[in-house]
Parts: sequence; C-alpha cells; structure tokens
Amino acid sequence: MPGSTANPFRIKSPQLLVAQSGGDLEGHGLRRHMGLFQLICFGVGAIVGTGIFVGLSDSVAQAGPAVVVSFVLAALTCVLTAFAFAELGGAIPVSGSSYSFAYAGLGERVAFLVGWCLLLEYGVSVSAVAVGWSQYVNELLRHLLGLQLPAELSAGPGDGGVINLPAVIVIALASLLLVRGVRESARATAAMAVLKLAVLVAFCAIAFTAFRHGRLTPFAPAGLGGIGAGTTAAFFSYIGFDAITTAGEEAKNPRRNIPIAILVCIGLVTLLYCTVALAAIGAVGGAEVGGRSAALSHVVDRVTGSAVGGGVITFGAVVAIASVVLAVMYGQTRILMSMSRDGLIPRVFERVSPKTSTPVTGTLITAVVFAVPAAFSSLDAVVNLCTIGTLATMAVVNIAVIALRRREPGLARSFRVPLYPVVPLLGVCFCGYLMYETGWTTWVQFAAFLTIGCLVYAAYGRRNSRLVNDSVTPDATAVEARAV
Repeated sequence: MPGSTANPFRIKSPQLLVAQSGGDLEGHGLRRHMGLFQLICFGVGAIVGTGIFVGLSDSVAQAGPAVVVSFVLAALTCVLTAFAFAELGGAIPVSGSSYSFAYAGLGERVAFLVGWCLLLEYGVSVSAVAVGWSQYVNELLRHLLGLQLPAELSAGPGDGGVINLPAVIVIALASLLLVRGVRESARATAAMAVLKLAVLVAFCAIAFTAFRHGRLTPFAPAGLGGIGAGTTAAFFSYIGFDAITTAGEEAKNPRRNIPIAILVCIGLVTLLYCTVALAAIGAVGGAEVGGRSAALSHVVDRVTGSAVGGGVITFGAVVAIASVVLAVMYGQTRILMSMSRDGLIPRVFERVSPKTSTPVTGTLITAVVFAVPAAFSSLDAVVNLCTIGTLATMAVVNIAVIALRRREPGLARSFRVPLYPVVPLLGVCFCGYLMYETGWTTWVQFAAFLTIGCLVYAAYGRRNSRLVNDSVTPDATAVEARAV
C-alpha cells in the first residue's frame, strides 16, 4: 500500500497518480478541451514573450553576435530535457508536471522540493514578464499617442516609481480569463500565439532587408565566457515549455498529444529565436541591440525610418507578453492543485468549481501573490535564482526518466527518450553546466531557498501527506489495476 512502512521514500506509482487524478478519464473535475493545435499554441504562448522581446538585449550584451550560439546551447539543454518531459508527459498525463514526475520517480521529499522550485520558476517568471509587459505598454502608448504613463504608476519603488500598475492589470486580466474556463483560455492563448508569431516573422522580413555580414564581426567579442554567460541569460527565454505537461488532465488524447506538442514547440521556438537574433544584429549591429530596452522596435524604426513598423512590433510584444502571463499562470495553478490534492499544501488549491471546471480560489490567490512583487519590484535580482531553480527541476526530470525505466519497465509509454540513457544523462550535465554559470552568489541563494522548502515540508507537507494518511479508494485501486 502507498502509505505503508514498506514505502520509506514515499514513492507514488504512475498508475496511482493517473488513477487518483482521473488522468485517463475526466481529470479531477476538469474538462478536456485542448487538442494538439491548442497545446502547441499553449506552449508557444508560455515560451515566446519577454525572453525575446525584452531579454534579447541582455543576451546580446553578454555574447555579441555569438548570441545565436548561446540560443542554440540553451535550446540544446531544453531539447535534451524536452525528450524526458515528452516521455513522462505521455506516460503520466496529470496536471503536476515535474512535481508529479518526481513523485513517481524519486519520492515525496524530492517532489515537494521540485514543487517548491516550480513556485519560484513560475512566480518569478510571471511577475518579471508582467514588468516587461508594462515597459512595452509604455512604448506602445509612445508610438500611438506620443504619451507615456507617469513613472509613479508604471514602475516599482526600486525603479523610481510607486507601483507598477500595468503589471498588476495584466495579471488580473489573465486570472479572470483563467477563472472563466480552460476553453476560453485556450482560444485566447491560440489567437495570441498566432499573432505574435506573425509579428516576429514580419520583423525578420523587415530586418533582413538591411542585413550586412560585416555587422556580425567580431562574432564573439567576449570569447567563450561571453557565450556561456549569454547562454545562461538566453535560457530564461525558454522557460515555460514544461507548462505543456500541466495540461495533462485537460488535453484531448494527452498520451499522444503532449509529447508531440513539447517537441514541436522547442523546435519552432529555437528556429525563431536564432532567426530573430541574427536578423536584429545583422540589421543594426550588436552594439545597438545589446542593453537596449524594446530592442526589436528600435531595429524596425532604424531600418524603415518610420515609427509605424516599430509600433506594430510593440503591439506584438504587448500581446506576446500577455500570453506568457496567461499560460504560465495556468501551469502554476495546476501544479498547486496537484500538490494540494496530495496534501502537501492547503486543500484550498485543489477545489475545482463545478460551474467553470477551474480551480477558481487557487487561481485568485495565485494572482494576488504574483501581483505583489510585480507591482513593487523589477525582480532583476532574482532572475538567476529563478533560472537555477528551473534547471534543477529539469535535471530531476531527466533523473526521474532513468529511475522509472528501471522501476517501471512495463509502464505504457507513448514516447521514449531516444538513445537512452545517454540523452537523459546529457540533459543532467547540460543543466549542471548552466547552473554553474549562474555564479556562487546564486548558489548561496538557492541553498537558502531549498532550506526553507525543507522546513516547510517538515512542518506541513510531511505531516499532511495523503499518501500516508489516506487509504487508496476502491475506485482508484480499480483504475490502477486496469492501468497495470
């Protein structure tokens, strides 16, 4: 039995995870509205946003034209781990994503810390993205009306303002849409994903008209060190692809569609990022792209000699960044729902409204928690902490693939990691390298963050775990038996 002393690591079997969530049926009061196209758009919506529209300039400042190599290295890290997510997402189609995969592969203690890191990953990324959205709203107002919001209402105290009101507004709008239902959220995300892809393709078409090979030299002005630092900065641009697996209980045919959506998204986004970076630098030079806010708008303005094109790019950025807030908040609420369902956090997060089939209360609480740092902080100081936490969870997912291949060789897998075990081991190594590149101060912060997580688990999660305190229901046992 799951709660017996024979299970000292508190490992929950994949079959039990699927059974208790209703992963092969209608998941835990949720409804299956997301097909393959919606899942791909959801993944694009979660990934493409601040990282390319705002963060590109930071990556270029570190690596110069070699930022293309940085994007490829960051993508390679994600691709290696994407195989692991694809295998586990197809085999364990539940809303918990990395948290649930760690629970099945490595046990409850590791799973809780993974969930703890996901709170950091999604929380910081949503809040930071909302801050970036505020910057582009101001840029859009400047293009359209020649106006800007007062600094007091568009920046936090650390940036010379009082409150970042646009950041709060975009989080509030995303939460209201999520509360209405997954069908509405999926449609909105799909529309925004298509629009921002069209805008980025248009940007490339414009920028390449001014492309000059000479602007790509020197290619790597800061050498390998600059490329490594640029890779760490570029990795933030890929955060969010794992959110696809949080739709495991609301996706149609998840065992087939989730692996396909993950791999398509990573390939599409990598091609897009490298093309955009190459076009931007080739059009105006690395010096004009690096360290400049709203860099893509600036490039179009320079190439066309008009503010109209830049205004279109800015509008695309506003839409793109809003879609990231929506998609990542969705993923966070589903992970919290899974942790709550297991008893590791308060039960309020698992409650699903019978009217909307969404975790209404958990979504609203999440929105408030995310809005506070977005309103009053730029979050620059914790972006590296978010990156190292994300890389740690990705490393755990690769290890979980290996653990489950050994423990559950007969588990139904709609996709298998190629070249096993070389690929997951390489995934762990690449994650470790990028974690090393974040610097020792980030490691100290991360150690302190994990220590707090261990204390929270010991004080609440360990005592309230349903794996130990609750017996398996007859229905769950029956579904588990059928799944074996």
